[in-house]
This record gives sequence, structure tokens and C-alpha cells, in this order.
Amino acid sequence: MKKLLSLITFLLISVSLFAQDNASNEIDMADKLYADGRIYVVVAVVATIFTGIIVYLINLDSKISKLEKQLKK
Repeated sequence: MKKLLSLITFLLISVSLFAQDNASNEIDMADKLYADGRIYVVVAVVATIFTGIIVYLINLDSKISKLEKQLKK
């Protein structure tokens, strides 16, 4: 049991260290995208996807409301 607990502890520590090392790489990537002017493309794509999801949810809500009204009749 002690071996398993120590193994899990070491794995969690190593994952934590890897995540901290990887975070600096992501910041460098964002800086490069910003310097190239491509960050605006990324923002536009994310905004388009987010807008599409919002429109889909509004449409779905209206359809569900219509079905609920039909069931109450």
C-alpha cells in the first residue's frame, strides 16, 4: 500500500512539474502568434465558434419551448 501511495505521489508531482514547464511554451506560442498578427485569426475563429454555439442553444431552447407548449395542450 505504501508503494502504491508513493508511486501516485511521484506521478502527481511529475505531472505538476511538466504542466509548469509546458505553460511557458504556450506563452511563447501566443507571443509568436501575436507578433505575426495571427492571434486575430485565432480570436475570430473562437468567437465564430462561440457565436455558433450560442445561436444553436437559443434555437434549441425555442424548439423545446414549443414542444412543452404542445404537451401541455
